[in-house]
Order: sequence, then structure tokens, then C-alpha cells
Amino acid sequence: MSARRTIEVALGTSGLDAQGVPLRAPLVAQGGAAVAREGTGTALAPHGGEPEFDADHMLINIGPQHPATHGVLRLVLELDGETVVRCIPHIGYLHCGFEKIGEYRQYNQIIPWTDREDYLNSPGNNVAFVLGAERLFGVGMTERTKVLRVMLMELSRIMSHLVWLGTTSVDIGAFTPFLWLYQERENIYNLLEGWVGARLTTTATRVGGMAADLPDGWMDGLRAFLKGFPKTLEESVRMLETNAIWAGRTVGLGAMSAQEAVNAGLSGPMLRASGVAYDVRKDFPYLDYETYDFDVPVGTQGDVYDRFLVRVEEMRQSVRILEQAVQRLPGGPINIDDPRLILPPKHKATSEMESMIHHFKLVMEGPRPPVGECYVAVESPKGEKGYYFVSDGTSKPVRWRIRPPSFVNLSAIPQMVEGHLLSDVIAINASIDIVMGEIDR
Repeated sequence: MSARRTIEVALGTSGLDAQGVPLRAPLVAQGGAAVAREGTGTALAPHGGEPEFDADHMLINIGPQHPATHGVLRLVLELDGETVVRCIPHIGYLHCGFEKIGEYRQYNQIIPWTDREDYLNSPGNNVAFVLGAERLFGVGMTERTKVLRVMLMELSRIMSHLVWLGTTSVDIGAFTPFLWLYQERENIYNLLEGWVGARLTTTATRVGGMAADLPDGWMDGLRAFLKGFPKTLEESVRMLETNAIWAGRTVGLGAMSAQEAVNAGLSGPMLRASGVAYDVRKDFPYLDYETYDFDVPVGTQGDVYDRFLVRVEEMRQSVRILEQAVQRLPGGPINIDDPRLILPPKHKATSEMESMIHHFKLVMEGPRPPVGECYVAVESPKGEKGYYFVSDGTSKPVRWRIRPPSFVNLSAIPQMVEGHLLSDVIAINASIDIVMGEIDR
């Protein structure tokens, strides 16, 4: 068990102690009846302990209609009073079928489906997929594309964490930060819309390059965002970090030790909050992440409060990475010079017979990677996101396998909620940060 800690709170409310725990009026027995006694403290029975009531265990469902389960998740809870004795998660019947659909699509045709797995991290999924496909094809990327993809990954990380912090605030009872944070999310969507023409489902990458280069003036918008966003983030964090209610609803809940987190296969903020400094960007670098200056935040207690702190610090670190990417963005093409993968320019496809044939065959038949298999993992906002490919030399993968962090992290929820109160289940479930699209894929 993790050590008990104290949070210095600056925002409090009546009826709560310094840690945000509701104060209870104790009971004393007078003439066989229980009545309230003046003062505060723990409830007492005539023999000096808590009153005991015989009761049968009760089964209830949290979800799939419950708004705090964020999708089709259903949690079957066995309760002893208000204490969770057992939790059985059911991932529902979303049945996206992304992996099977991918076996009938060319590699570039699969990219729009990656938008719809973790739809809060669509640009990050796009980048992860083409990194795997490019390894399978044995090709690289241009230096400009490498930096553009880093920018996409970090904007997507901020965007995903903003949704998590805003919705978790609403789940626990704080509405104002939700409005502030979603406005910043809209600012990122405006940037993405200006870049690729889409907001939520971006399809921003291609095997060997990008869907589009940056339009004129786009970098000015990014610089403006990087200047204004940290202020909004710090105001929102200040509303929560020292709030007695927030502390009472997060401190000590769903705690996982470092060993428990590793044994459960957790990754991302869930793992780092337990004190394990594992980050794919540092441990298995890609996109030259090893050349960027950023820190990997870790927690000490592994509870809901630490997961909150880790995600907040990750947003600050993403701002640092983006500022460095802005400084180092080179000129040059966004697509590699490889006619096996890249379509000819439009003016050539409409004026030269060879280019038109080349365009037709690439679109209708698709590029063909060599026979082989590969696995590529990236650090998504929710943890280690991996793609596994098996090629038989045709234009469509024999097998496309997704390693979704939400699915693995959710598997630990019975261990995290058992022994806690029913109301704590909402906060613990929110702290996992799941998206059902990549769970039932």
C-alpha cells in the first residue's frame, strides 16, 4: 500500500475536513435510540464501534447508459452497503471491426480507420500507422515530414488530455474548468482544420509523407496557441490542484504500486503515476524524439490525484516539444521521392501518359510491400499504442493488429475499485482515460 500523504488545500467548503472528506455527526445511544451528538468525529455505537447492520450484497450496473462510463462500458458492481466488493467490466457491443476491415484495404486506405479508434488522438494514430507501414515497406521520410509529425503527435496529446481533464472535472463535479479547457481544444481543432481541412478525423498522413503541407500563416497560429494555452492550463489546474473537494475525490483512490502497475501491463500516465518512468519516446525513440529536450513526469502514490498531476505535466512538456519543433522545422518536400508509393503531381497526371498510368495503377492496385512482418509502438496520450503488420507481398495486409492502451489499462479496474465506495468508482474509472473505439476494435 502507498504511504498516506497530505495535500495543502487552498479552496475548501463547509462540512469537509482539510482533506476534503465529509465530516460526520457521530451517534450515541440514548434510551435505545440513536441521536446526533454535538461536535464532530466518527460515528459511535453503544459499545464504542460503528453500528453494524446485516444486509445482503447488491448487484448494480454502472453504464452503459451512465454518462460517466463514456461509451458502451458496463461495470457490474457487487456492493456491501456502499463498498465495492467485486467489479466485473463488460466492454459492450461496439464491435468496430477495424482490424478485419484493414485486411481488405490498401495501406493508405486504412488511415481513415485509424482516425476512428481513439478519436481523441486521430492525428497521433495516423502518424503511428504510417510509421509501421513505412517500416514494412522499408522506406523513410523527409526531414520536414519528421518534424511535422512530431507537431501532430504533441498537438494530439494536448488535445486528448484536455478532453480527459475537462470530462473528469465534470464527472467529479467541477464544471468551470471544462469550459476553459474545451475552448483551448477548439483552438487546436482550428489549427488542424486549417492544415488538412478536417477537425476530428484528420487522415493527416500518407505512407511516405503527409496529406498536405502547412498553409501560409499556419505557424503564426501555432505560435499564438503556444503563447496563450499555458495560461489557461495553469488557471484550470489552480481551480483543482488545491481544491478540498477535488483532493477528497482523488487522493488515495485506485492506488496502484509500481509493481502492481507493471504486472497489470499498464502504460502511459497510468504507469508513470505509479512511479515507473517508461515512455516510448525515451525508451524506444522514433521521429528523433531523443533530440528533443523534455522530461517524463512520474508520480509517487499511483492514485487518481497522481494521474491528474502526470497528465497536466505532460501537457506542459508537450508545449516544450512544440516550441522546439517550431524552431527546427526545415524546408523541403513532405513526400519521399519514391514512385512506388507517391502519386505523381497532378499537372503531370493530366498531361503525360506515363504519369497517368502510374497514377491509375497506384490508386487501383496499391503499393506492395515485401513479404514480412513488423511491430511499431508510439507513446499515445493513453499509453503504448502499437500496430502489428503481416504482409504476403500483396497490396493489403494479411493481418493488421492494434495494441490499444485503453483496453489493457481498463483490465485493471477491478483491482482499483474493489474496497472503495460506489461514488469513488466514477473518479477511478475516469482516471483510466478510456476510449471505447480502440477497446472493442
